[in-house]
Amino acid sequence: MPTTGYRDAVNDALERLTDLGYERGQGVDLANHGPMGAEALAVLGHGDEVARWVERYRRAMDHHEPPAARFALDPADESSWRPALGAFHRAGDWEALFRRELAEAHWRVVLVRWWPRLITGLFAGLTHGVIRTAHAVRGLYGVPDPTGLQIDELAKGLAYWAARWTELPGRARLRGSYELAAAVAALPRAPEDGPMGPHVAQRRLKALDEIPGYQEALDWLAPEQAPRLLSEMTLRFADVSLGHPEVFPVPLIHGVTAPAAVRLVLPHLPHELYEPTLAALWQVHTAFLLAFTTDRRDEDGPAWRERVPDVPPAAELSARALEHGDEHVIKFTEACLREYALRPDPRYPAAAFAAQQRITPLDEGGGVSQIGARG
Repeated sequence: MPTTGYRDAVNDALERLTDLGYERGQGVDLANHGPMGAEALAVLGHGDEVARWVERYRRAMDHHEPPAARFALDPADESSWRPALGAFHRAGDWEALFRRELAEAHWRVVLVRWWPRLITGLFAGLTHGVIRTAHAVRGLYGVPDPTGLQIDELAKGLAYWAARWTELPGRARLRGSYELAAAVAALPRAPEDGPMGPHVAQRRLKALDEIPGYQEALDWLAPEQAPRLLSEMTLRFADVSLGHPEVFPVPLIHGVTAPAAVRLVLPHLPHELYEPTLAALWQVHTAFLLAFTTDRRDEDGPAWRERVPDVPPAAELSARALEHGDEHVIKFTEACLREYALRPDPRYPAAAFAAQQRITPLDEGGGVSQIGARG
């Protein structure tokens, strides 16, 4: 049993990470995963190891400076805040806005107020805006007396989401007749001349509305109860990640971690926000599939069982994630094990194990240079 509990481990990590900006890397803009990785490790029961992991993470890559606030945003004036959505140079202004909001109202009130404004830009930072926000939310409702550091982390999660807000073309609606598995199977994948690299995925993302099948697919998905559809989403993308060993794994695993993150927030949202949230997730999933894959390859088949034999039990997967150290591996393992507890399909632990094998461990330089799209 760890001697450092969840609350102490998370707050110690947030204090150690407070001087880091929202992104990292030289010549790239990769999301700061420190708070998310630390919180996931604490959930996995590795509270005693969180501080050591944070120091490993800090050494792995230089982070950008924290942004400074320059011009105040007025949350009551849409003409003030709306033009700043997706303007990363306004990240400091967004952080200041959310700090003011959270100082004046309960965090659930602020979350519900801003969720519908931000959900249309769910793709922000390869979905890291919503994921960082969700980890912060879990920290707040996971303890009886959240600290100022934890409130501040929610401000930063929302600020990153707003500053990297990215609206995909078209609008998804849950008004079709396809269940998720059938919609994924029906989506046409465009072949590519030459190898698939980050530059190809970036090009495809910029021209989504020109890819055959994209616009039509946005209306394919049938309405479904939110908890069940979230499980379908995480399971389907655990399967997708297993079915595409030819693709660098980090982008596709967000097809699991994004809906798993939404599940953490859903109990704190009014029911009328469920459907637009699920529709936005389907649009993001459609973008992932069309940008990062060129065919169905080994999706929805048994091939993964031969490539990922002898999957360890949950406790060992958790320990391996800590030892591996890569922040994506840690978050993905935690999400897969959490989803597996709700729906015990073997593809969840298999996907986590495969990611642990395919992504370079943290102390060996990580795999971030190949991620693209702000992984």
